[in-house]
Amino acid sequence: MAFSELLDQVGGLGRFQVLQMVALVVPIMWLTTQSMMENFSAAVPSHRCWVPLLDNSTAQAGVPGALGPKDLLTVSIPPGPNHEPHRCRRFRQPQWQLLDPNGTATNWSEAATEPCVDGWVYDRSTFTSTIVAKWDLVCDSHALKPMAQSIYLSGILVGAAVFGQVSDRWLAESARWLLIKGKLEQGLRELQKVAAINGKRAVEDTLTAEALLSAMREELSASQAPASPAALLCTPGLGLRTCVSTLCWFAFGFTFYGLALDLQALGSDIFLLQVLIGVVDIPAKIGTLVLLNRLGRRSTQVASLVLAGLCVLANMLVPHELGALRSSLAVLGLGGLGAAFTCVTIYTGELFPTVLRMTAVGLGQMAARAGAILGPLVRLLGAHGRSLPLLVYGAVPVLSGLAALLLPETQSLPLPDTVQDVQNQAVMKATHSPPGRTVLKSTHF
Repeated sequence: MAFSELLDQVGGLGRFQVLQMVALVVPIMWLTTQSMMENFSAAVPSHRCWVPLLDNSTAQAGVPGALGPKDLLTVSIPPGPNHEPHRCRRFRQPQWQLLDPNGTATNWSEAATEPCVDGWVYDRSTFTSTIVAKWDLVCDSHALKPMAQSIYLSGILVGAAVFGQVSDRWLAESARWLLIKGKLEQGLRELQKVAAINGKRAVEDTLTAEALLSAMREELSASQAPASPAALLCTPGLGLRTCVSTLCWFAFGFTFYGLALDLQALGSDIFLLQVLIGVVDIPAKIGTLVLLNRLGRRSTQVASLVLAGLCVLANMLVPHELGALRSSLAVLGLGGLGAAFTCVTIYTGELFPTVLRMTAVGLGQMAARAGAILGPLVRLLGAHGRSLPLLVYGAVPVLSGLAALLLPETQSLPLPDTVQDVQNQAVMKATHSPPGRTVLKSTHF
C-alpha cells in the first residue's frame, strides 16, 4: 500500500482538514484587514498652510468686512501645481494686489513665500482623524508615511519568524515530512490524530509503525539524498526553480503592497476603490483555480504577473483627470496580482520535494515580505518623476512573469517526495518518456 492510499484511509478531506484550514484562514483575514486599513488610518487629507487672516480671529478683526474667505485665501496662499491652493507654501505677507481684477500671475510670482512654519489646516470632512494629520506627515515630512508603512511590514516579517515557532505547537505537522525526516513515532501520532478527528476509528486502531514503514519504503529509500536548505540552491534542478519562484513571490509582495497601501494615488474615491478591489479579487482567485487546470501552472503564473505589470505601466500614460480609467486599470492590476499569489502558492508546492517543500514556501513568503517592505519606499522616487514609481511597480512583475517561463510545468505530474524525484523528472523530460506512463500520485485540479 502506497502512502497516498494510507492518507486516503485516514481521511483525505474531512473535519481535520477543515479545522486546519480555518486555523490558517482566520488569522490571515485579520492580517490583511489590518494592512489595508492603512489606506484610511494613514490617508492624506487636503491641507494648506495655517495663515493668520483665515485662522486667527485677532488678525481677522483688521480685515475689511467685504472680503470673504475665498479672497483671504487668494492673498494668503499661492496657487499650487493644479491651480489649487498650494499645500506647502504661503505668502510671507498678504498680497492684496492679487484682488485687483486686472492683476496677472506676475503680480505674485516674485512675491516671497515661505514654508508652513505655523503648521497646517486639514480638511476633516472625509477623514476626521488620520496619522498624517496628527503627526503632520506632509510636505517636507511626506516621506515618513511610506517609511512608517515599511517599518510596520518589517514587524510582520519579524513576527512571522518569531511566532512561526510558536504555531508549531498547535498546527499539525505533515506526516509524510515527519516520516521522511526519520521521526516515525511523531508521524504515527499525527496520522492517528487525523484518523480520530475524521472519525476513522477502525483505521486508527490498525495504524502501526510497521504499516507506515511498509507504505513509506520506496520514499524512505530515496530520501537518502541531502535535504538541507542549502540544497535549494546547490542541487542541480532545484537552483533555477528556487530563484525564479522566489522572484515571483517577491514581485507579488513588492507591487501589491506598494500600490494597495496608497490607493489615493490610484483613484479619487478610495472607499469605492477598496470595495472594487475586493469584488474583483475574489472571482480572480477562484478563476485562477480554473485556469490552473485549463492552462497549466506555468502559463497561468506568467499571464497573471505580466497582465498585472502591464496594467500598472498603462497607468503611466493615463492623465490624472481620467480618474475612472486609472481606477479601472489599478483594480485590474491588483486583481492580476491576487491571481499571481494564488498561483505561486500552489505552484511552489509542486515544484519542490516534500523534504524541502515547506522550506521553499517559507523562503518564498520571506521574499514576498521583503518585497512588501521595499514596496512603499519606491513611492519616494516620485520626487524625481511622477511616473517613476509606476514604472518600477510595473516592470518588476512583467520581468518576473517572463522569468517564470523558465520553470517546468507541473500540472498532473506526481508530487516529488525527494530531491531524487525532482532530478528523475528532469531526466524523464530530457529523454522524452512515453506519455502513457502510469503514476500513483498526482497533483489536484
